[in-house]
Amino acid sequence: MRRSRGPAVALALSLAGTGALVGLGPVPQAAAVTPPVAFTADALPTWQPNGIVWALAEAGGTVFVGGTFSAVRPPAGGAGGERSAVNFAALDAATGAPTSCTLSFTVGSGTATVRALTLSPDKKTLYAGGYFGAVNGTPVSSMAAIDVATCTVKPSFRPAFAATVRAIAATGDTVYAGGDFLTVSGQARRRFAAVAAADGALRPFTADADEPGRAVEVTPDGRNVLLGGDFFTVNGTNTHALAVVDSATGALTKGYPGFIETNSVVKDIATDATGFYTANEGTGGGVFDGRIALDLSDFDQRWRDTCLGATQAVLPYQNVLYSASHAHDCSSVGEYPDGRRHHLLAQPTTSVGKLGWAPDTNDGVGEGIGPRVMTVGAKNGTPYLWVGGEFTTVNGAAQQSLTRFSSTGDTGAPTVPLASAASMKPGEVRVRWRTSLDLDDSALTYRIYRNGAAAPIGTVTADSLFFKRPQTSWTDTTAQPGQSYTYRVTATDAAGNTSALSAPASVTVPTSPEAYANQVRADGAQLYWRYDDTVLPYVADSSDGDQAGVDENGPALRQSPGAVAGASTAIGFNGTDAHVYGDRRQTVGATYSIETWFKTNTTRGGKLIGFGSQQINGSGQYDKHVYMTDDGRLVYGVYTGATRTVTTAAAFNDDKWHHVVATQGPGGMTLYVDGVQRGTLNVTTHENYTGYWRVGFDGLGGWPNRPTSEHWAGQLDETAVYPTVLSAAQVQNHYALASAPADSTVQITAAEDTYANAGAPDANYGTSGSLAVRGTSLYTSYLRFALPAAPAGKVLKSATLSVKTSTMAGAGTTDTVSVVPVTGAWTEAGTTYANRPGTGAPALGAFPGIPDGSAVHTAGLNTAAVAGALGGSYSLALTSAGTDALWLWSSEAAAAEATPRLTLTFGAP
Repeated sequence: MRRSRGPAVALALSLAGTGALVGLGPVPQAAAVTPPVAFTADALPTWQPNGIVWALAEAGGTVFVGGTFSAVRPPAGGAGGERSAVNFAALDAATGAPTSCTLSFTVGSGTATVRALTLSPDKKTLYAGGYFGAVNGTPVSSMAAIDVATCTVKPSFRPAFAATVRAIAATGDTVYAGGDFLTVSGQARRRFAAVAAADGALRPFTADADEPGRAVEVTPDGRNVLLGGDFFTVNGTNTHALAVVDSATGALTKGYPGFIETNSVVKDIATDATGFYTANEGTGGGVFDGRIALDLSDFDQRWRDTCLGATQAVLPYQNVLYSASHAHDCSSVGEYPDGRRHHLLAQPTTSVGKLGWAPDTNDGVGEGIGPRVMTVGAKNGTPYLWVGGEFTTVNGAAQQSLTRFSSTGDTGAPTVPLASAASMKPGEVRVRWRTSLDLDDSALTYRIYRNGAAAPIGTVTADSLFFKRPQTSWTDTTAQPGQSYTYRVTATDAAGNTSALSAPASVTVPTSPEAYANQVRADGAQLYWRYDDTVLPYVADSSDGDQAGVDENGPALRQSPGAVAGASTAIGFNGTDAHVYGDRRQTVGATYSIETWFKTNTTRGGKLIGFGSQQINGSGQYDKHVYMTDDGRLVYGVYTGATRTVTTAAAFNDDKWHHVVATQGPGGMTLYVDGVQRGTLNVTTHENYTGYWRVGFDGLGGWPNRPTSEHWAGQLDETAVYPTVLSAAQVQNHYALASAPADSTVQITAAEDTYANAGAPDANYGTSGSLAVRGTSLYTSYLRFALPAAPAGKVLKSATLSVKTSTMAGAGTTDTVSVVPVTGAWTEAGTTYANRPGTGAPALGAFPGIPDGSAVHTAGLNTAAVAGALGGSYSLALTSAGTDALWLWSSEAAAAEATPRLTLTFGAP
């Protein structure tokens, strides 16, 4: 079917609309989406047919809809009731509501349907094809011409097609058709024909095909016609599914024998100024389901997109090719593996790579294909992308068979980032997040907020796609040792739509480096999963490689104790379906090391870690892996055309933590367990393919001593992958560092807090929800903490006090606020200005001024003074000599996040 495309669309559609409008108002203008995408992914309210839409065309602000349906109804919440619409509707491009143009396509027996719509070049005549015998009672035979201005059938146009017409293209004097027919107006024409635009008289054009025609398009110069369909021959010459023929005679200009798989067909063809594009659908194995771009200069292939998923329609617009399909596997072009269906995609007309535009439908009714046809219609200077088919939902909301997207009015905010924070050495916090999803913006701006401050402390711009949401990170180098911080992240798109804040990610900066983690990073890990994440499905990467993981089927988070003393938590797998897959598709070089800690008592074995060709499902290619046999032995294997393995003699399913490292390089393969070399093999190669790191599950078919289960039942911790071979000394050092004493942190909320007010000498503020500090007139706040004793073998290494300013205007202060010891007795319920306790010196710490805006602020305290009070009750006061009051939340505040809190860090002496 023919549609207007390219830069001329806006001009062609600036004609005045026809008919009265019903229902919805126009969409407001707004900022653009990420170029080169021209349309938002936000579906607009559109009247919807009660059947299937097969054809779309546009003229003068009106979109014509053809299909197999009997009525149209308003969108959810739209005004008006259901209207009769027999296989045809005319809708306003800007509102999605019906115009006054009403046509009924009927047939005496069987089911009438409209399968093709196209406009004459001057936009005055609408040609319709399908299977029907009358339009508004006027006899026709599967093709009709409609006067656009009057919405009436042209009785002078009377070709007779003996079967269904599935595609139409029109020039100023000729209408080309493709379909199931074998005769036209009583003369032999097999599947393709041409008739006069004025009266439908049969042209001498002959391009006979042996199987149905499904697509017809005229080249921009008018010299050739592009044919697509199920056929294997045209005019007796071998050319499957695609052919170029002379526009006057139908003689073959270029054939394509063997070009498209024999079990695939061409469903649609579209052109722009430089090329033409095919939509392809296959049946069975080894099919071609994707898209092909060909140059008009020589009709040869420009590129081929081999995604699987029955492409139904292609539409080039402003150098972007939009397509309708149910693409479920784009791994062959380096994108997403087999899995969920994606029905609407966009890519440059110059390449196969997908762009950041992915609104979605479901498969719907009928054949369960989803969207089947696309066109662009414009009104008042605003283009709209219209999509029709057999879907029943759009972006998860109910909407049948028809939807549209505007070039303006982007209102969809990105998803909320999944954020975490980690600090492994003094003076540095690494904030990490999985990039957000925005269906029409691939470039997003992320803002990082610390301790609830109103202004971001950092800004990062990063790209993401619906199938590729890599980890992004930002490092805070102003974090102070021993202090606690909370970080939150937002995502903003090109139109300024901003996500909600991420959940708070809290961290305490150590006073000395965390030995194990820093050594893993120093030794060059490019993937380091510590499994400290608090929410599914994001697995943060603590290396500089930003190779995040994704949880599948809900593995158990934060299992304790982990493998490394006093440090991170572990992850638990159920041995049935839970696992983790990497979020980055890659290849593995000639040298690598894989490392993890494990703990299990399983007798069913399973995959600990490996490299596979799939993300979620079991891989077709899998090696560079470590798995456990049913009797608890470990196997490290690579594939070189045959399975090559190193196997331990001892079993390790004793429900204790063990450390495994597998390396391969110029010296061959080496397997270490608990710091000891357990076996080597002089094999320096492995299978070369693109894939993903997998943890907890993947294929093991064909491998020696294959376990009962490919899924791991047990815990894993501290998984790392290196692009180098770890030496025996490095492996032994990692194993030793894991058992070295580590710092531990305790956070304590104030057990009692209140303040004294010189302006109200007898008032008690113990349950007010607020604290206040000022020198003149005096406010003093008092805090009491129940301190724990130091853990055995450890001493206090740092102490910090955190407070949070309230939301009232002017809550901050320009004055220095001192933290001093309290020397007298007091209680929260009994303290007033008149009986307030005394305070001592020297100060334990200070806040050098606190800005306005509700946020957390932290001050380091004198470690020795706090250490002397461990194991008992300890009171602090907040004082100031100035006149600018500070207002804080107390422990009774409804906004209890980060109320007065001590953070104590303990470590080895």
